[in-house]
This record gives sequence, structure tokens and C-alpha cells, in this order.
Amino acid sequence: MKKLLVFIPLLVFAVLGSIFFMQLGKDTQYMPSALIDKPLPSVSLVDLHTNGIVTNDGLPSGPYLINFWGTWCPACSIEHNYLMALSEQGVPIVGIDYKDETSEAIKWLQERGDPYSHVLLDELGNFGVNMGVTGAPETFVVNSSGVVVYRHQGVVDDVVWETMKGYFK
Repeated sequence: MKKLLVFIPLLVFAVLGSIFFMQLGKDTQYMPSALIDKPLPSVSLVDLHTNGIVTNDGLPSGPYLINFWGTWCPACSIEHNYLMALSEQGVPIVGIDYKDETSEAIKWLQERGDPYSHVLLDELGNFGVNMGVTGAPETFVVNSSGVVVYRHQGVVDDVVWETMKGYFK
């Protein structure tokens, strides 16, 4: 029996090594979304500019992006200029100010520009939870039927947009 106990660490090492080996080459940044090909969850958020409540009916009717961002997010600063360029090209973007201070968001958008057709406040992160957001920035493509068709975690740039615009129908 004692001889068998000597082989247990070797067996554990072999099992762990096999698991790690199977993970080699996989995209560690990709996290699937349970919302893909499902309708956008119910929206009922305050608009930063009007203080009115925006629901799903108040969102763009054609395809659009939903971008979760925050003034506290360094990567959001990096992608902001690219979102400005997309907005200038006519891409509708709904911004969700995620777990942020309203006054900071107003100041940030005044200083850097506002690429969003709506800026909705998700101060407690409840809508983010419904969307499966793990952090900012995170961007979703919603098609003209109101269905979430793509999710990207991280900064949107030229490379990411090339993929996203294929879903933008």
C-alpha cells in the first residue's frame, strides 16, 4: 500500500500536465456570451443627458453597438478616439456608463467628445450583470431585430472592427 502512495503525486502531476497541455493554443481572451443569438435583455436606464428613462423601445432601430465604459477604465481611454471615428462614420453606439460617478462621466465626455447616441447610466452594474459583462470596455453588436449577435471584451480598434462590422447587419 505504501508503494502505491508514492505514485499518487506522479499521477496528479500527469493529470494536471495533460489538462494544461490541452489548453495550449486556445484563445485565453475569448469568453463566450450566453446572450449570443438572444434578444437584448430588458433595458430601463437613466439617460445621462436628459435624465429620462430609456427602455428597449428608445434604442436605435437598426443595428448598433452597445459599449460598456467608465471614466475609471484605462482601456476605455485608449478606445475612445476609435469610437469617435466610428460615430463620425455613422455607426450608432449606445454607451453604458458602467459603475461610474455621473459627474465624472459628464466631465469626461465634455473633454474628450461624445461618440454615443445615448449615454445610459448603470451605476450599480445591474444591466451589466444581465449582459454578462465582466469589466470595461466591453462591446456588443445588436442587430436590427434587437438580438445580440456579437460580444467583444477589450478595446475596439481596426482589427476588432473588421470582425464586428461583419455582424453589423
